[in-house]
Amino acid sequence: MTGAPGQTIDAFHRGAFHLVQPQGRGHRAGMDAMLLAALVADDRPVRVADLGAGAGAAGLAVASRLAKAQVVLFERSAEMAEYARRSILLPENAHLAARVSVVEADVTLTAKARNDAGLADESFHHVIMNPPFNDAGDRRTPDALKAEAHAMTDGLFESWIRTAGAIMIPGGQLSLIARPQSIAEIIDACGRRFGGIEMTAIHPRPGENAVRILVTAIKGSRARLSLRAALIMHEKGSHKFSPLVDDFNNGRAAYARLRLLTSSR
Repeated sequence: MTGAPGQTIDAFHRGAFHLVQPQGRGHRAGMDAMLLAALVADDRPVRVADLGAGAGAAGLAVASRLAKAQVVLFERSAEMAEYARRSILLPENAHLAARVSVVEADVTLTAKARNDAGLADESFHHVIMNPPFNDAGDRRTPDALKAEAHAMTDGLFESWIRTAGAIMIPGGQLSLIARPQSIAEIIDACGRRFGGIEMTAIHPRPGENAVRILVTAIKGSRARLSLRAALIMHEKGSHKFSPLVDDFNNGRAAYARLRLLTSSR
C-alpha cells in the first residue's frame, strides 16, 4: 500500500496490523521483527516494552496477536518514533491503538535519567529487542537513519540488557534477536540478571550456517542455558518459507508452539 511521499503503508500478519515506514531510506521491518514478536507467548494482561522499536513492527505484532497485552514502543530516533505514532493512528490499526503507545527515549540511559525518560523500574512483564547488531564495518551506508538502526556500538548488549533488567518485574521474560557472533556478549550481559537462557539458531536453508539467533531469558532465574532445535527459514533450494516460519510471518504461531515442535523431534 502506498502512503504519503517518502513513506509506505505495509500490511503484516495478513492485514492484522499495518506499518508506516520510510521509503528508500532507514530500516524497513521484515521477518526478524515477526520472529521476535512471536517469542512473547502470554495470554495474561501483560505490559510489553519494545526497545529500539523503530516504526513499531515487533511491538505492533505482539499487540495484534495478544489481545490483553499493553505495548510501549521505545525509540531514540525522533524520525522513527514519528513513523511509529503514524502507524498507531492508521485506521487499519484502530483496534490496537488504545493498547500501544510511543515513548521517545534512549534505552541506554541509566538510573534516574532512565526512569525520568519513561523507562520505569520493574514495570514490564516482557521486554523485546531487535538491537543494531551488525558490526560497524559491515554494510556501510550513507543513509544515517539506516546506519543508526543497523550498526552496533561498543557495549551495546550490556547497556540494552541492563535496561531490560531494570524495567522488568522479577520473573519477567527478555526476548531478543541477534547474530550468532554475539552469543558471548549476550550471555555476559545477562550475567546474574537473567537465567534460563534459551537459544534457537535460525538457518536460511538445510545445510547452511545460522544467520540469526532467537534468545529468551528470565529475570532472576538460575536455570541453565538451553540450546533449542534449529529453525530452518526456507525449503532447500527455494525462497519459499518453511511451514512453521510461514506461521510466524502470518501471526498464527507463538514461541510456545515452536518449543513444542522442536522438543518433540
